[in-house]
Amino acid sequence: MQQYDHFEGVIGKTLADSTPWWPESANPGDDAPNVIVILVDDLGFSHFGCFGSDIATPNIDHLASNGLRYTNYHVTPLCSPTRAALLTGRNHHEVGMRSVSNFNTGFPHMRGEVSNHAGTMAEVLRDEGYATFMLGKWHLTQMANASAAGPFDQWPLARGFDRYYGFLDGETDQFHPELVCDNHHINTPKTFEEGYHLTEDLVDHAIEFIHDTKSIRPDRPFFMYFALGAMHAPHQAPKSFIDKYRGAFDAGWDVARGKWFAKQREMGLLPDNTALAPRNPGVEAWDDMPENHRRLAARLQEAFAGFLEHTDEQLGRLFASLDSLGQLDNTMIVLQSDNGASQEGGPFGVMHEMKFFNMILETPDEAIDRIDDIGGPNSHTNYPWGWAQAGNTPFKWYKQNTHEGGVHVPLIVHWPARIADAGGLRDQFHHVNDIAPTIYEAIGVTPPAVYRGYEQMPVTGTSLLYTFGDGAAESRKTIQYYEMMGHRGVIAGGWKAVTRHTPGVSFDDDSWELYHYDVDRSECNDLAAQHPEKLQELIALWWQEADEHNVLPLDDRGIELFGARFHDRTPHPTSKHYTYRPPVSPLPAQVSPAMGGRSWDLEARVERNAGEDGVLFAVGSASAGLSLFVQNNRLVFDYNYFGEHHIVESDYDVPAGESVVGVEFRRLGRDGAATLTINGAACGAISYPAIMRVISSLGASIGSDHGSQVCTRYSDEFAFQGVLQQVDVQLVDRPVSDTAAAEARAIMGKQ
Repeated sequence: MQQYDHFEGVIGKTLADSTPWWPESANPGDDAPNVIVILVDDLGFSHFGCFGSDIATPNIDHLASNGLRYTNYHVTPLCSPTRAALLTGRNHHEVGMRSVSNFNTGFPHMRGEVSNHAGTMAEVLRDEGYATFMLGKWHLTQMANASAAGPFDQWPLARGFDRYYGFLDGETDQFHPELVCDNHHINTPKTFEEGYHLTEDLVDHAIEFIHDTKSIRPDRPFFMYFALGAMHAPHQAPKSFIDKYRGAFDAGWDVARGKWFAKQREMGLLPDNTALAPRNPGVEAWDDMPENHRRLAARLQEAFAGFLEHTDEQLGRLFASLDSLGQLDNTMIVLQSDNGASQEGGPFGVMHEMKFFNMILETPDEAIDRIDDIGGPNSHTNYPWGWAQAGNTPFKWYKQNTHEGGVHVPLIVHWPARIADAGGLRDQFHHVNDIAPTIYEAIGVTPPAVYRGYEQMPVTGTSLLYTFGDGAAESRKTIQYYEMMGHRGVIAGGWKAVTRHTPGVSFDDDSWELYHYDVDRSECNDLAAQHPEKLQELIALWWQEADEHNVLPLDDRGIELFGARFHDRTPHPTSKHYTYRPPVSPLPAQVSPAMGGRSWDLEARVERNAGEDGVLFAVGSASAGLSLFVQNNRLVFDYNYFGEHHIVESDYDVPAGESVVGVEFRRLGRDGAATLTINGAACGAISYPAIMRVISSLGASIGSDHGSQVCTRYSDEFAFQGVLQQVDVQLVDRPVSDTAAAEARAIMGKQ
């Protein structure tokens, strides 16, 4: 018969006249290192203790003392683009990730997923014989495809990973995450009350994955990509870690920046002539702020610090586990941040980050009443601009911006078997797209020209392996462009041109700045007027790089794209009518009906006996959301407006047997109203002084309240005890304000 598999033996009539043959499995060699790439989220250049701060990170500091710290390392200004460049060794635009993966604008540079023409490190290394694991935040698939219905072709397992445990979206609650194991959604293994925290869970599984492979196949090296949910908002950690920092930041961000900058200079992390950038616009002098402003800001920073120390402790468990297995010396550990510290907490900081995305600028005087919730399960906090800039010391601006505060982050490489200069510093200019080629060169791997039938685009990064043994080597990275929502920059020949774009303004009218980067790392001395020829040279170079790396067309849209529908191949029906027939897995936010900022009708067909209660439909979490449920035989609707529970209960019982119950929600300008119905008859009503345009980053649950419970009138998932036959949601309208995008941009500080 025809042989479909390659066979080099001989097949005779009998075993006696046949010769067996076994194909050799891919094997990278007996001395091939394990590789762990650890990505911390929204962490600034100075946040680690070994990069200047006084936040305790002893395990990370110890890693640095036995490895190398890179002081001139850059990324993109946002999470998904950095991840795409990190895993592929290409620039983010050319692989289809202009911005976050939550949308697909219809252009090659923004597909919301990594092009199949750009193989990931996991795909390349698995074919070389590596076991491949991924833990934590993925955020590299279109979120409309992140439900239990798939498709799964851009989930981690389809992009080269053998095992996956984490979450798919850009952020999640640390106590009640939306967990995925391999290709299916799961519940957390224990509750918050039982001591659950996501970072601990991720490290538990990372250790398990390593022990599994090294116990059974010690001959196989592994590649692990560990993308933490920390330090992205919400800043949540066990209370003991946050309490440790009580009062530690009462002196404020001006004092902290000064101390951290001095420590950076003492450590040799900055060129001698580097200056501390002035406070960003919108950041007040600490001593000039009212007491409540300072009190809230200090407590928000305490939560961040406790969160970071807790993260460090968990990573310490991972490092100790490697050491106990005898694997630490021959494991290349790459530890970095994905972008600079986040500006999304606004000028004051927020108790609930979703308020920020609702264009609600909560004042400290309003937030102070819930100050003890900070860092716990009923908070979704982010710190203010002042603490974000402190985290980016000595730079200016933040995540999303192409100035150094957005793109200049810490990098630590630890590999005792190959790095002799323990504790060394490296100041060569490099970028996140250089990590993959570094790992390929270290292992001796050449990425394939064709992978599974897809011609592969060139790896455009520059390996930094040459720096491992030569701290004085001249940088081999000569040019790197930057672009994010119209913000642009380019570094070349020791100079940097950069512009902060105002959305809606012509790109030709942007004001470009020029810095002699080699001597002005913190961009304090704008030389655009003194050297106009150099500025024009770099601007022309930026356009050349943009054309080469698929940056065009320039697109300055950002927050307004969340929830936008770009084409008809989505889980969202054009009729705006959704029908769910339980059992249905929890729905990610961008698969759920877009119920924020609009009118809608919801009906649930139920069959129940008297006393059979439970949740019919819920969206969100304890911090914000909505829930329709039956309790004590009454129909109840809770509109949880950022912790303010507006509850209406039916005037009479839901009848036993079959019935149709529901709620009609109406937006009335900035306020709203809801009417409960049983079998088409109104049975309760309530009005709302304000409504949420963006409800939550968490999606819908059908027949229970999965994860963090929306309503305080029940304490667990409160699954419906009767038979929930069907839930129908009809979106009625969505008024669009002409000023909505402008309001969003103003609050986000993008003027």
